[in-house]
Amino acid sequence: MSGRALAYVRGLFPEPGPVVDAPVTVSFHPDRLLADGLTVAEHLAVEGVYRSQFETGISNGGLTAYEGGDRDRWEQRMFPGVYSSAAGRPVYGGLNLAGYPDGASPRFGSCHLVLNASVLPRTTFSHGDSATEPTVFGTASTFGAVWAALLDEVARTGRALNLAAGSPAEWVAALGAGRTVAGRAMDHYVEAQVHGGLTLSEHVTAVVADPGFRGTAVETHLRRLGPELRWSPGFELPAGDFPDELRGPEVPALVRAVSSHYGREVIDAALIGRATHEPATWASYGTPAEVLQLLKKAWHILVLRGAPVTP
Repeated sequence: MSGRALAYVRGLFPEPGPVVDAPVTVSFHPDRLLADGLTVAEHLAVEGVYRSQFETGISNGGLTAYEGGDRDRWEQRMFPGVYSSAAGRPVYGGLNLAGYPDGASPRFGSCHLVLNASVLPRTTFSHGDSATEPTVFGTASTFGAVWAALLDEVARTGRALNLAAGSPAEWVAALGAGRTVAGRAMDHYVEAQVHGGLTLSEHVTAVVADPGFRGTAVETHLRRLGPELRWSPGFELPAGDFPDELRGPEVPALVRAVSSHYGREVIDAALIGRATHEPATWASYGTPAEVLQLLKKAWHILVLRGAPVTP
């Protein structure tokens, strides 16, 4: 991160110190391939650094991380004049206020890193994803506007962070409950933008993985990323139960083809990841890029409709 960028971010954090008492989680799909043929988990294990989509060239959201692309435009809007080159861009995650075992923002991956409190003094937060061009921002020590927006959301809709409550007071009380059930917070999260880089050995307290990766090569790599590997409840769903209405009829059709090809009736994160390695196999469903987008949507349906993985 350039000196100018670091000075800008530090200027957002007046004293006193952090008041946010919740971890930032960074979601990722460990088995997605980069241009060199290695997986995300392999790169993380070898490099020990979590890189932004501007550097990796892949994303579990939109594919617009390039100069002049939407991601670049959103960052210029939120942090004007701070970022220009691909290196040193923010790392995106979510603030896990509700303590969900599938992380703050499972939309973006079947596994997540749990970050320690040392990143909070250089993390900014927004009420909503940067793609929605949010207007409410905060920091760990100036979180009041984001907090107020969450309470207003509860008052208006009866829920925030995908956590339902009869009143804002009930919602605040519910935040402290220990949770073992997935939150499935697909579209409702406090986005975290971590500035200044993310080194696994310094900033990660645990890795939480989908149990579909138990006993696989992916597990071996994940165990090298942090001091602790934990398992989330996970998501699995029979191929025939993927509905047309959530992400369009092309997704269930592709899922049924994946199920037939691999001889697996039940779809989980690991099987979707395996399918992403062979986009040409699914050429009848579109170009490789289009197939990867459909498989991304299959993961979304797993999060929304899947049951916990059977031990």
